[in-house]
Amino acid sequence: MSSVKSINTILIANRGEIASRIIRTCKKMGIRSVALYSDADRGTPYTREADQAVHIGGNELATSYLDQDKIIATAQKMGADAIHPGFGFLSENAGFAKKVQDAGLIFIGPNPNAIDTMGSKSKAKDIMRKHEVPVIPGYQGDDQSIETLSAEAVKIGFPVLLKAAAGGGGKGMRIVEAEKELEASIDAAKREAASAFGDDELIIEKYFPSSRHIEFQIFGDKHGNAIHVLERECSIQRRYQKIIEESPSPALSNVLRNEMGAAAVRAAKSLKYDNAGTVEFILSDKNEFFFLEVNTRLQVEHPVTEEITGLDLVQMQIEVAEGRPLSVTQEDIKGNGYAIECRLYAEDAANNFIPATGKILKWSTPAIDGFRIETGVESGSVISTHYDPMIAKLITHGKDRAEGQRKMSAALANLNCLGLTTNQDFLKAILANADFQAGKYDTHFLQRQFSYEKAQSQEAIEMAAIAASAFDKAERDSQRTILQNVPSGWRNNFYQSQQETFLDGETEVIVKYHNANYTTVIASEAKQSPSNDYQVQVADISDDEILLELNGIQERFTVVRSGNEYFVQHSQNGTVNLTRKERFPLKEAEKVKGGYISPMPGKVIKVLVEPGQEVKSGEGLLVLLSMKMENTICADEDGTVEEIYVTEEEDLEAGKLLLKMKETE
Repeated sequence: MSSVKSINTILIANRGEIASRIIRTCKKMGIRSVALYSDADRGTPYTREADQAVHIGGNELATSYLDQDKIIATAQKMGADAIHPGFGFLSENAGFAKKVQDAGLIFIGPNPNAIDTMGSKSKAKDIMRKHEVPVIPGYQGDDQSIETLSAEAVKIGFPVLLKAAAGGGGKGMRIVEAEKELEASIDAAKREAASAFGDDELIIEKYFPSSRHIEFQIFGDKHGNAIHVLERECSIQRRYQKIIEESPSPALSNVLRNEMGAAAVRAAKSLKYDNAGTVEFILSDKNEFFFLEVNTRLQVEHPVTEEITGLDLVQMQIEVAEGRPLSVTQEDIKGNGYAIECRLYAEDAANNFIPATGKILKWSTPAIDGFRIETGVESGSVISTHYDPMIAKLITHGKDRAEGQRKMSAALANLNCLGLTTNQDFLKAILANADFQAGKYDTHFLQRQFSYEKAQSQEAIEMAAIAASAFDKAERDSQRTILQNVPSGWRNNFYQSQQETFLDGETEVIVKYHNANYTTVIASEAKQSPSNDYQVQVADISDDEILLELNGIQERFTVVRSGNEYFVQHSQNGTVNLTRKERFPLKEAEKVKGGYISPMPGKVIKVLVEPGQEVKSGEGLLVLLSMKMENTICADEDGTVEEIYVTEEEDLEAGKLLLKMKETE
């Protein structure tokens, strides 16, 4: 029987919101917390929340959050008893877990053998078969030649799924619909797997065109006990990564829930599992479930389970790591109501989810009963290319699915994350979708059932432009020290309106005003909309919030500005980004005809073409890596490559000219 080793100090080998989450439980338990930070993370909220924080290195992961020896040496220097790896980074690295133990420290996670076994999806499948856990038909083997992988894929039957044997989070994953796509897909999957995990081994699985992704939280201790802590539905995904999770799943009956839960516990016991983990299943449209993998760590979406059970999973992790038996039994696990989590990302959902960077000029969250937020940001935080683009996790709890989702919709409507592009309005649109509200969705929901275009109504854009204009005018009025009785922007022609022009993308939004009379016109090169008249009064203004009376209806806006860039948030209309057009603008640099520019900062991973090569529309030109995800730049027309201006491994800023093509005549 394991003896109990009390933990008094924990070093957290992670960053951002998960570091904050672990620190919160440490404070509750009276445990001293030590955080690590890179150059980019200096001064961030979690470093101030920890009892102590240690600079671990530069922004390259290999010399900071992935430097195992440096992390262990830091833990010893700071007098830590244990290391908590959080999720991502080293959390599922069996070698690191063993090094921690060999250094006389406690690793807050499962034993290294369980991590090692589940780190290979092929080994995992073999064990699950032996313990009567259903597995997906597929190939996992040492022969990783393209010839063998191709032959096995054909044998399984298309469509198939290529997956990194050592991975997760969508890295190294490709759906292959036909044999002709195999070679290029295998090459890309291996390259991405090697980059993300240092191992390019692939497995192949039968791909189910219609299925749901359901995971069961498991917990084990060092005394042979193992339980499941109910399920989480994780089928709303983009790029194979979850963006919305909920529990209970709308797809499970109690009978099916019990069957899947029992299989998850068998999986845990087969591994002698002794900490937090997740058994992931796919559920077919015929209610057949198959084992996918075991994540040997705490999951990003663990707050969903905490909200419906009232448990603190991080506290349970620490207690089990100390050698204590589980504080709850399977019979104790009861679901109370419903919880949902939405992941707020810095990305452009209307443009293939391209990651975004920038400074958060305004961060504020609403006060809603049952609303919880997990984040590592604040106003002034910078979202850089160095780490994952997730900004925050928003979680709501309600007595049932309708109440929980209503609260989430309200949270998304009233949260301010202004200064860069986010998926906030995209998440709002999903919550408003009738199929999602009815629970009728699968892992292809976003591709097949849901259509999203970031396009506000004309009224929303006009209201935002009026708010920006009125906000500026009120600010100018408040700063005047002379001639205060003369109207702002006074002219010698009293009857001539003042005018400001904003740009919504490339569309002009003209705001004309004379006292309380506002007229708006939206104009593009192709057309000009009719003008609309508004009676506008400023009811209240405070900091970056302005309350306007528009034609007798009060509307509240949040307005923040960076130079000529305006970010206007309204609870019903969402976020509108506007640029004030200079009255005497500088001549813009002409675009290179046939040129392709980088839509994001990142690194060139592979150049797929060479000068003189003919390419067809839709074919890949270059592969860029940004925020841990590969993005392929494709030709938008048939043509011939004229010049290439970048090289592989080159770091790029957004807007960099990549190559130039000549259109096929």
